[in-house]
Amino acid sequence: MSQRRPRKQMNNINVVPYIDVMLVLLVIFMVTAPMVNPGQVDLPSVAKTQTVALQPLQITIHANGELRVHDQAQANSDEQTVDNTELVNVIRQKQADHPDQAVVIAADKNVRYEDVMKIMSLMQQNQVKRVGLLAAMGDK
Repeated sequence: MSQRRPRKQMNNINVVPYIDVMLVLLVIFMVTAPMVNPGQVDLPSVAKTQTVALQPLQITIHANGELRVHDQAQANSDEQTVDNTELVNVIRQKQADHPDQAVVIAADKNVRYEDVMKIMSLMQQNQVKRVGLLAAMGDK
């Protein structure tokens, strides 16, 4: 007489076969990955521009309020001391030659913020499109 034992309900999932399959797939991908040609993209080429970007015109504001202009595009140009009217004339002349002439402002750290803003406003009134501020790498 055999007595049947009541079946126990399994509450665990056996994941070992899944892990085996995953490892086999991983090995297959690792072996075949170097053999796959990633494909080459034939990129279009463009011609290089012949124009060289202009060096910016540098306006220096000294601590005593003195304005100096230095044309960095001209190798032999020296800084020239100007007032606001002469600065406008220089800017207009440069804008007539090169409408995209960049201007950088280098102000002494003791110059009032208002003075720098006046020069920037002057640049804006004369349609200077590219205005930047120069700063020195400090040790502070």
